[in-house]
Amino acid sequence: MKRVFASGGSAARKLTGINGSKRALRKALVLTLVLGILMGSLTSFAAAAPMESKNGITQISQLDGKNIGVQTGVLYEDEIKDEIEGETWLYYKMPNDMIPALESGRIDAYLIEEVGFYAQRYEHPELMRLEEKAGESQFAVIVGNNSKQDTLFPQIQEFIAEGLESGWLSELYDYWVKNWDPNTCVIRNVPETTGENGTVIIAIEGGYEPFSFEAGGYYSGYDVEFMMNFCAKYGYSWDFQAMEFDSIAPGAISGKYDFGMNIVVDEERAEASVLSDPYYTCDLVFVVEGEYEGDMGFFERMAYNFNKTFIKDDRWKLFAEGIGRTMLITVASVAFGTALGFAAYLACRHGNKAANAIVGFINWLVEGIPTVVFLMLLFFVVFASTPLSGTVISIIGFSLIFGCGMYGMLKVGFGAIHRGQFEASTALGYSDNQSFFKILLPQAAQHFLPIYKSNVISLLKETSVVGYVAVRDLTKMGDLVRSRTYIAFFALIAVAIMYLVLEALLTAIISRVQLSVDPKRRSKDKILEGITEVE
Repeated sequence: MKRVFASGGSAARKLTGINGSKRALRKALVLTLVLGILMGSLTSFAAAAPMESKNGITQISQLDGKNIGVQTGVLYEDEIKDEIEGETWLYYKMPNDMIPALESGRIDAYLIEEVGFYAQRYEHPELMRLEEKAGESQFAVIVGNNSKQDTLFPQIQEFIAEGLESGWLSELYDYWVKNWDPNTCVIRNVPETTGENGTVIIAIEGGYEPFSFEAGGYYSGYDVEFMMNFCAKYGYSWDFQAMEFDSIAPGAISGKYDFGMNIVVDEERAEASVLSDPYYTCDLVFVVEGEYEGDMGFFERMAYNFNKTFIKDDRWKLFAEGIGRTMLITVASVAFGTALGFAAYLACRHGNKAANAIVGFINWLVEGIPTVVFLMLLFFVVFASTPLSGTVISIIGFSLIFGCGMYGMLKVGFGAIHRGQFEASTALGYSDNQSFFKILLPQAAQHFLPIYKSNVISLLKETSVVGYVAVRDLTKMGDLVRSRTYIAFFALIAVAIMYLVLEALLTAIISRVQLSVDPKRRSKDKILEGITEVE
């Protein structure tokens, strides 16, 4: 330790920076592990059937004035609003998000289609439905608003009509819905297709059992088997795109997808889009928490949750893929955004009015729009008619966002340098560009690198919204896993740990860069490089 202090403040700062990152990483891992154990212990599991409603609600009339959950965009609440008074509707991104909300008391009940309830109850037998039917919904296929629509619409109509008449759709519904078992229900025969008529892009909700979910690295479920058979009949290849449910209809209406599955038939939607005839109908039910007795101890439950989240069906590979996609978007966006910010600053630094006006407008536009809205505008509007993937569009969007931040950082960094530094470098014979890169930039870096590091970490966390544009990043993979396991806390804690590890890694890398450009750490030989000693 004496040697460290004797080597001077620069070595101490280096050691502090590296050890600080390691300590932060260790603390993050310990904290999230403890939280994971605590939260995992709260995860519900029971083998006994519910006996009665835990909160005493057994009839729809008792929901007056209660908090009720419903999934965003399904419109189920329109079927029952007139029968309940004073209720508060709380909206959730995924159907399974309502289970922990119910168990924690945030909501008193939630509204879901009967088929979704059956799938949830398989893993959560403490759930029970009210006997009264809350309504009935019909579900259709939305046909994309693009050049294929005139061909695809009559074909999907014909396919549904033939399936209803022959009883094939009824048989498919019984297999996937009424007799649902996640351990045995698989696509029985994947139909062969030559794809002579091209490929159709099909938007499905990721992780929605028993309709569309991922199992063993492949998509499966009622909707998937339905569309595979459609494609085989009419000579198409299929390309399934998993996304948030509320992104399906906008994507199809914008023409990004050829089909969107499981769309609730609604008069307003029918006016704004092209919907097929219903391909299945089901009841809507209210779900409450029932009284039950668990049969697993704490450590058994932990082992069960771990196996379900990571081991079964090699689900750890989903997390690995998500980490790779998240890092790709983050690193690429930081690289392109840094270059973009530098280019903008170089164009504006001498007061060019046109360049300053353009950059100022782009900054105002990008910084004034929420990240999610900005990405969705790029995906569903600006690049809707292009073949660009959600990943590429996300990189474009985040590069613009980071580039605007980089431009601001450079203004702050160079603004902190006295004008005399530039004048002195000019007097020594340096050109304008040489002065900028050799004299001014190293000094400015000391001012903007701490902000740069914070912006990189912020960008890493902001990428968690790319699931809205059909990107399978780390957050989206966590959603897919918990939608299959129905164990919310364990998957969320796992994702949190992974983000903390990635954050610590990026922080350590940028901290090393920050220390390497510190002028106080330059050696004597580096300072005197190129200078000849005269005797």
